[in-house]
Amino acid sequence: MKAAKFDYIRATSVRQAIDALQAHAGLAKLMAGGQSLGPMLNLRLARPAVVIDISGIEALRAVERDGDTIRVGAAVTHAQIEDGVHDILRGSPLQQVAAGIAYRAVRNRGTVGGSLAHADPAADWVVVMAALGARVELAGSDGVRVVDADALMQGAYTTAVRDDELIQGVCVPVAGAQSRWGYYKFCRKTGEFAEASCAAWFDPASAQARIALGALDGPPRLLPALAAQVAQDGAAAVEAGAIAQEVAAVMPDRDDAHRQLHAAAIARCLAQVTGEGR
Repeated sequence: MKAAKFDYIRATSVRQAIDALQAHAGLAKLMAGGQSLGPMLNLRLARPAVVIDISGIEALRAVERDGDTIRVGAAVTHAQIEDGVHDILRGSPLQQVAAGIAYRAVRNRGTVGGSLAHADPAADWVVVMAALGARVELAGSDGVRVVDADALMQGAYTTAVRDDELIQGVCVPVAGAQSRWGYYKFCRKTGEFAEASCAAWFDPASAQARIALGALDGPPRLLPALAAQVAQDGAAAVEAGAIAQEVAAVMPDRDDAHRQLHAAAIARCLAQVTGEGR
């Protein structure tokens, strides 16, 4: 099957893209790398009147440091992060995560903003950005507003992005010198979407921690009780019983097998935080 007929606009600026979204009032779709939208068009799960290509907008392809955050443009590809094209991201958690997304052909075209906007519950960036405490910039007709990454995704394939808005960047806090992090996901085979995933960040200097559980039926879930224990006692102090209790609270309607899979993802993620799982 091939896509239904649509008009095509190649935007050269964020303003032009927003104007096009407004002009077509909910009937347009944005395309950056096309790795999610392309298949949906071909299967006719998406039938927009117009596709607005934002992949060539230079403002969306920049990576820069702004105070205590690193701002990653929405059209930056997974491969660019993986390959260390931007010096500021070399050796960062984002580089390791990017290297494990799907397959190289997908990483060559797929973008950070596109993944967040698509909001697949099993995707990598939705859970990682939530754990890192990132904030997402949404540009629209009324200007730019900022949404916490853990509040961007409202349900499976549903986000807080309005019809006249686009994701223009993601602001990730700069990690402290002592901070540790982990990311673990279970996939049936390399390159497939995760069956269970967990991302965690811990800074002993500030006694702060964040843990996010992904690959759920909806958006990733923060685990504040476990995070508080990690912040107070360190990741190594978290016991299997505490993990199982937290998973049961987050997934009350899932069977034991799914709960055990997610509990194992948390345990292995925290092992990376302690340095034992790398």
